[in-house]
Amino acid sequence: MSQKLQGKRIAFLATDGVEQIELTRPWKDLEAAGAQVELVSLESGEIDGYNHLDKADSFKVDKTAAQAKADDYHGLVLPGGVANPDALRMDADAIQFVKEFFRQKKPVAAICHAAWTLVEADVVNGRTLTSWPSLQTDLRNAGATWVDEQVHVDQGLVTSRNPDDLDAFCSKAIEEFAEGKHEEQAISA
Repeated sequence: MSQKLQGKRIAFLATDGVEQIELTRPWKDLEAAGAQVELVSLESGEIDGYNHLDKADSFKVDKTAAQAKADDYHGLVLPGGVANPDALRMDADAIQFVKEFFRQKKPVAAICHAAWTLVEADVVNGRTLTSWPSLQTDLRNAGATWVDEQVHVDQGLVTSRNPDDLDAFCSKAIEEFAEGKHEEQAISA
């Protein structure tokens, strides 16, 4: 793979219950593209990945959401899983971390149930995105237009539906992280 992301630092925000393949596959692809990747979570130590409902591997946390600053990163990846974004959306530091990427117009990539975290961060109003289908009502209620597509990009926000979309998701995420900031993405807060 090319080194499109050489010199770029990308944060992955996740906690226990993360869908493991939605963490590990983008991580591997971004590293292969030259990015330095770091795992940000709610607490220090390790988080547990899951293969759907079955516990899988553990992953070392690099920083907590309270310690991490969007200023230190070029982009953000939000993996899915059901429990992961449900826990993240209840944590003020995690939500503030997500909001800051949008304020700074930095690219964000979210897959599957990760859109719940975007809803809580109040960053989907007026945007078009995709997600796991059960989130479409939540997204519409938050002001988004939901589409059933393998991958959708809206001014630096890359979204996909599920692990079957990982090829397209990772490819578009790398493109957006390589491109950098987007002028139309900023939100007021």
